[in-house]
Amino acid sequence: MTVAYSIKDLENLSGIKAHTLRIWEKRYGIIKPDRTESNIRYYKDEDLQKILNISILNRHGIKISRIACMSVEDIRSKVVEFTNVEDSLVEHLDAMMLSVIELDESKLNILLDHQINTFGFEVTVNNVLYPLLDKLSMMWLSGSVKGVHENFLLGIIKRKIMVEIDHLSKGDTDHGFRCLLFLPENETHELSLLFLNYLFVKKGARVINLGSGLSLIDVLEGNLIFKPTYICTLFNDSFTEKPLQPYITELAKNAEGTRIIITGYQVSLQNLSLPENVIALASFPEVSEFISKETH
Repeated sequence: MTVAYSIKDLENLSGIKAHTLRIWEKRYGIIKPDRTESNIRYYKDEDLQKILNISILNRHGIKISRIACMSVEDIRSKVVEFTNVEDSLVEHLDAMMLSVIELDESKLNILLDHQINTFGFEVTVNNVLYPLLDKLSMMWLSGSVKGVHENFLLGIIKRKIMVEIDHLSKGDTDHGFRCLLFLPENETHELSLLFLNYLFVKKGARVINLGSGLSLIDVLEGNLIFKPTYICTLFNDSFTEKPLQPYITELAKNAEGTRIIITGYQVSLQNLSLPENVIALASFPEVSEFISKETH
């Protein structure tokens, strides 16, 4: 079944204003919408793919009048030239989005590896992969893409993070501090937990990642056995319908002597009274900065 996009979808995904798209459509015939039986205009996958490619060329200074004369194959070839040599995160974000929509794992891996080699893994995750996931989430909510696209991207990102963790773990990863990572019950952000794992290993920590869905009892038993310097977790999906404060208070009381790092949307949203051994951080860059200051 063909996915139908509104012109607002094209604007959100390409960064090109709907007004501009209409001008291009009318003046150059770059895209031609279909219409439903009730005469509502809509665009297909190939229209989105073409606009994403055109936005890359246009940002590189190629005039729309020239692009309008190019074939689809010529446009794609020109995009390949730019995405292989340019270091702009914006262009690569568009190119990656196109690769995800087409489920083109080979092209996406090439683009990701280029970003990682050029900017480093952490910058790539923060400035490319998370914005890309945000775009996909927006598309999914609007019905523009299916769950398969998000699962496709998540699988690739997880593998990349695991490779980085494995590479770092072969070095000196026990600089006198340990970290226990977990996600509480009803928390689904496993990718974020994996990235936290990477951040701590990068700073030389010995990390135990207990995964998702842990009860408080299991966390405390892990704390007794592993004796970590830090316990770190995040709260995004969990504790949306009940207060987080009792959980934090109980965890801090029973893990006395261990510093607890918490982050996530609910930490920022709820008015928490933090026990002495609990540190609330607003973002992953703050977590990374905190670890650097604490361990040097």
